[in-house]
Amino acid sequence: MSEKTAAAAAKASELLAALKSGPAAGQLGRLADDVEALQRAISAFHMEAIRFRMYSVDRALTQAAADPAVRRIYDELRRALEEAGFQARSHSAP
Repeated sequence: MSEKTAAAAAKASELLAALKSGPAAGQLGRLADDVEALQRAISAFHMEAIRFRMYSVDRALTQAAADPAVRRIYDELRRALEEAGFQARSHSAP
């Protein structure tokens, strides 16, 4: 892991911990799996995997009407990835 991705990796770990300790932890098992895969993609510097997993996690959080605190951590993770030079969105924001 490089210094460039350390902040993103830390945010991914924080997101995973929030998902596993939240009130709907049992219902979010697939989402936790996606975040774990995202952590591996960040470690491997795999741009396409990062973009795919970020999309999957974002979609799952939206469908699950996730806790606003979890959504905030996700948004911080996205910003950390973008600051590290990764394109974390599958499309441009308006």
